[in-house]
Amino acid sequence: MATALQLPPQSNSEPEPRLSGQFASINTGTLRGLDAQPVTVEVDISPGLPKLIIVGLPDASLSESGERIKAAIKNSGFAFPMRKVVINLAPADLRKEGTGFDLPLCIAILLAAGVLSPTRWLEKTCFIGEVSLEGGLRRVNGILSMALMAKEHGYESLVVAEENVAEAALVEGITVYGIKRLEELPILFMHPASFLMELDRQALMDNAAPLLKAEIDFADIKGQGAAKRALEIAAAGGHNLLMMGPPGSGKSMLSKALPGILPPLSFNEMLEVSRIYSVAGLLPPASRESSFKQLMRNRPFRSPHHTATRAGLTGGGVSPKPGEITLAHRGVLFLDEFAEFPRHVLEILRQPLEDGTVTISRAQQNLTYPAQFMLLAALNPCPCGYAGDKLKPCVCGESRVTRYMHRLSGPLLDRIDIHLEIARLNEDELLNQNTKAESSESIRLRVLAARDRQTERFKDSKIYCNAEMSPQQLNQHCKLDEAGQALMQKAIRKYQLSARTFDRILRMARTIADLSHAESIQLPHLAEALQYRGLQKQIKAAMTFQDK
Repeated sequence: MATALQLPPQSNSEPEPRLSGQFASINTGTLRGLDAQPVTVEVDISPGLPKLIIVGLPDASLSESGERIKAAIKNSGFAFPMRKVVINLAPADLRKEGTGFDLPLCIAILLAAGVLSPTRWLEKTCFIGEVSLEGGLRRVNGILSMALMAKEHGYESLVVAEENVAEAALVEGITVYGIKRLEELPILFMHPASFLMELDRQALMDNAAPLLKAEIDFADIKGQGAAKRALEIAAAGGHNLLMMGPPGSGKSMLSKALPGILPPLSFNEMLEVSRIYSVAGLLPPASRESSFKQLMRNRPFRSPHHTATRAGLTGGGVSPKPGEITLAHRGVLFLDEFAEFPRHVLEILRQPLEDGTVTISRAQQNLTYPAQFMLLAALNPCPCGYAGDKLKPCVCGESRVTRYMHRLSGPLLDRIDIHLEIARLNEDELLNQNTKAESSESIRLRVLAARDRQTERFKDSKIYCNAEMSPQQLNQHCKLDEAGQALMQKAIRKYQLSARTFDRILRMARTIADLSHAESIQLPHLAEALQYRGLQKQIKAAMTFQDK
């Protein structure tokens, strides 16, 4: 029979904790979207037939944890109480989910049974972790959110599986302890410092994994100088971009080269993105020696297939998880074959493109996920792909082209800053092997310089690039001189610009000015920004054909 391990009695100078006798409570938390909510695990052991009861709205994985924690406690050398054990998860009206409750459940049972002795240290400590049948601790998702919750609610320390220590230690202001097995609990209670891991934030930045190189370098792409310039502007200011052209014109190559000129994530952006990927279970594990690998250093580049569902883009499920829109936060959402997506799927992009968030509504809860991404879309001008091509005739009728283009609504196109037509390369461009195009690295240096100007401009706000400017910031940073006002007045009349389009042109002009190291928006910057809106008129013209 397993022997109960006892800790030395507490000194008289330490206040008597509220944990005693056959009752115990332990602090933990549960995920609710990207945020975590504090939960108290309460355990009562009373005379009766041996039985384990868990109440307080547990999900299936939590309801099944009873047999798992029994085996874990037994195989760790402790004695499981052969009496009636009732576990309550408070608050009782909040649904609890996940396997991270295993560790606090085990500790609360051992405390209530008198196997472990309570200390005041427990009252300011959160416990999160999954246990195996043999008593080992396993990593769980969402630890970064749990650590932020613990800090916000005044907890001083957090105990997690050793695999999760590096992730949790990214949050400043809270002490993180990592253990490997349940049998280490008595030592943890007596000597917690031996399980302490402190993370040097500056060392994290200095030793972070290098930026991944893009699959394709801009120097390897022939021609398409205008498209490369547009992608440079989009990367420098975080602007949305739509490319339309025939098959083989280079749309996919240009898109794959874009990550090579994107700026790295700042530390705060790293935490934002890493938190999302932690909840989604996509954050790679890390050891004590390589803790920096827990951070998402590279900007996300998500490329869902055109058969993706609404839930796949926005997120969903019984317990809603982040979708592609949120996984692209602070990065790029690339939608190839843009017009092949169902219209009802494309329309869900309208709110995130405008507000930078996506809201998932369910009967029992509403969740809001961040979605501040750069949209990169590519499409053919018609189903066969050759409408307007000079060399290959289009075989689509007007009605078919109309149905195809009607999947792109006017409000959606209005939210895309840069509309770019990609023409096929001519013979000279294809055969010329002597001309070396500009490399991604040199373009990226200009993008970084422009982003540095924006970082300084918005240092007192919560935005990171020109595309996120509010109307008040537009009035402050995008003032036009008389020549600029006259040009925009003509453009409004000629192109019937909406208020949204007008603001987006100003944001683009501000980015072009930043690339030129200009303090104010000048006439050439406005003229270049205006030229990127011509394709919208062409698309709308294709949508005016009546389907006979």
